[in-house]
Amino acid sequence: MKTYVQKDVMDIKKSKEKLNNPLLCNINSPSDVKKINEKDIPRLCDEIREEIIGTVTENGGHLSSNLGVVELSVAIHRVFDSPKDHIIFDVGHQSYTHKLLTGRREEFSTLRKGGGLSGFPKRTESEHDAFGTGHSSTSLSAGLGFAEADKLNGSDAYTVVVLGDGAFTGGMIHEALNNCKRGLRLILVINENEMSISKNTGLFARNLSKLRSHPGYYKTKGAVEKFFEHVPLVGNTIIKILRFIKNKFKALFYSGNYFEQLGLSYFGPVNGNKEETVEDYLRAAKARKRCCVVHFKTVKGKGYEPAEKNPDFYHGLAPKGTVQTEKTFSSVFGNRLTEIANGNDKVCAITAAMMQGTGLTPFKENHPERFYDIGIAESHAVTFAAGLSANGYLPVVAIYSTFLQRSYDNIIHDVALQNLPVLFCIDRAGLNARDGATHHGIFDVSFLLQIPGMDIWEPLSFDSFEKMMDGYFSSEKKRPTAIRYPAGSECEAITSYLKNNTFDITCGVYADFTPENAPDNIIVTYGRLCAEAIEAKKDSDRAGLILLEHLSDLGTLAKAVLPYVNGKNLIFAEEGVYNGSLAVNLSQGLKENGFNGKISVLAIKDSFAVQTTEENIYKTAGISKDAIRQLFV
Repeated sequence: MKTYVQKDVMDIKKSKEKLNNPLLCNINSPSDVKKINEKDIPRLCDEIREEIIGTVTENGGHLSSNLGVVELSVAIHRVFDSPKDHIIFDVGHQSYTHKLLTGRREEFSTLRKGGGLSGFPKRTESEHDAFGTGHSSTSLSAGLGFAEADKLNGSDAYTVVVLGDGAFTGGMIHEALNNCKRGLRLILVINENEMSISKNTGLFARNLSKLRSHPGYYKTKGAVEKFFEHVPLVGNTIIKILRFIKNKFKALFYSGNYFEQLGLSYFGPVNGNKEETVEDYLRAAKARKRCCVVHFKTVKGKGYEPAEKNPDFYHGLAPKGTVQTEKTFSSVFGNRLTEIANGNDKVCAITAAMMQGTGLTPFKENHPERFYDIGIAESHAVTFAAGLSANGYLPVVAIYSTFLQRSYDNIIHDVALQNLPVLFCIDRAGLNARDGATHHGIFDVSFLLQIPGMDIWEPLSFDSFEKMMDGYFSSEKKRPTAIRYPAGSECEAITSYLKNNTFDITCGVYADFTPENAPDNIIVTYGRLCAEAIEAKKDSDRAGLILLEHLSDLGTLAKAVLPYVNGKNLIFAEEGVYNGSLAVNLSQGLKENGFNGKISVLAIKDSFAVQTTEENIYKTAGISKDAIRQLFV
C-alpha cells in the first residue's frame, strides 16, 4: 500500500506541476477524464488521493469519506456527461474528487479557506454542482425534481444521486423512494461504507447479481419481451408469467430486497473501490434508461492507512496548526450529563448520528440502556424525546444548531405546545467559518424565541454551563429548555472579563458598570461574540458592557436592564440573524417600558454570512469589534 505523508501545500503544488501528478494536471474538465487510458486510471486515483490528503491535512476538512469515493467519482465522470447529466452528492462532504475533476484543480489548495472553494457542492461555484447540499438525506428528493423536470422538457439527461448508507436513517430518503417512477432517468448510487443495506446470500446470489448487471442481460431480456409482445392472444400473458417466475426465483436469493420491492432495478452490492467494476455497473444501469439503484461498498479512508484504521477520527480534520483542546463545551456537556445520570435513572440522552461530535461517548459507555442514537433523523429525535418525557423520563436532545432547524415543527407541536420538559443542548452555535453557510448556527435563537414557554440559555464559561444543567435538573417546574454553545473551548478573554469586571444585574445578566456611572455607549451581546465586544470597548471610558447568558423571558429582562441603559446609545451585537433576533425583541421590550435613548442593532441581515475573504468571520458578517466601535457617539 502506498504511504502518504503530510506536506506543505506549496510543496504539493510544485511537485504536482513537475512529477507527482502528471495525469491529474491534465484534467481541466470531465471530458478530460474520459480521455485517460484505462490502464492509467489506478495511477490517476493515486494522484487524486495524494492531492486530497495534502490539502485536507493542511486546510482541514473531510478526509475519510472523500478517500473512499475516489474510484466511484472517477467512474461517474467517465460514464456520465456533466453538466448535462446532473450529479448530486448527499451531504456533499464526499465531493472533493468531483471538484478536482470539474475544473477546480488549480483552486483546490483554497478548499475551505476564505474566498476559496467550499467544502460542499455549491451552485454558484461551478455549473457541475447541480445542487447545493450540506444536510443529509436531501439528495434523492432534489434528484427526483431534476429527473422530472428533464422528463417534462423532453431531455435525455440522466440524474445521478450519490449518497451514503447513513442517509437511509433519514426519513426524507424513504419519502423520496416512495415517489420514484420507473420511467425516470434517475440513478441512485449507494456508497455503503459502514452498514449493510441489502443482504445477498451465497455464491449463486453473487453470480446472479453479476449476470443481471451485464448489459447483455437486459438486451436479451428486452428482445425476449419484444418477441412475446407480438405473439397473438397469449403474448402478454406469457410475459406476465415469466416475470412472476423470475420474481419468485429472485426472492429465494434476495432477502426481500427493499428496492426491488419498490419496483426499482437493483445492481449490487459490488466493490466500489475497483474503478473498472464501478464503470461496468454504471454503464449497465445507464443502458436501462430508467430508474435504477446501484449499490457499492467502499472503504472509508481508502489509500491512507491512518484513516482506514480510524475513519471516525479522520472524518473531519481541523486546519494544520489548530490547537486542539481536550476540554470543550461538548466534552463538558457529555461528562456533566453522565454524572447527572449516575444519580438520576430518568435521564436519557438522544443524538442524531453525532455521538462523538456532541460529546456523548461517556454517556453511552456508562448508560447504554438510556442512550439513543436515532440516526440522521432530527425530527424523529425531538418527537421521540417528547414521548419519553410524556411518559415520565427526562430526555436530553443533543443536536448541532444547523441540524436542529430540521425539527422546528416538532419542537413547537410535540414539545412546547404540551409544555413537556425536554432539554435541547444545541452544539456548534454561531458562525462556522470553515464549513460555511450550510453549517452556520445563526437561526436557532430567532426561531426559538418565537415559541411560547421556551427557556433559552447560552453559557459564557464551562462553569456556567454546568450550573445551567444542574439548575435544569434540580428544578421542580421544568419546561422546554435550550442551552446553546459554540464549538471548541471557552474563551479566556471572556471568562477573565466576567471574573474581574462584572457584577450581576439579574440571573444570567452581567454589567461592568452601575446605573449611576453608566457610560454614553452600552454594548449588549452574548456568546462567543462577547470577545469582540470586549475588544471594542478596550481603552475606552465611553463604553460599557452588558453580557447575557439568559436569552429568554424578555419582558423581565427588559425591566431589569432598563435602569442601566435608559437615555444612552445602546448597541446590540448578535451572532445571529436580525429578523426575530434577541436584539429586536429586547429593543421592543425596552421601548414598551419607556426607553428613550438610541438603539442600533448589529446582526446578520439579508445574508447567510458566507465567508468570502480571509478576514475575521465576524468582519465578513458585519458584526466585528470595528463595526461596534463605529456606532459609538
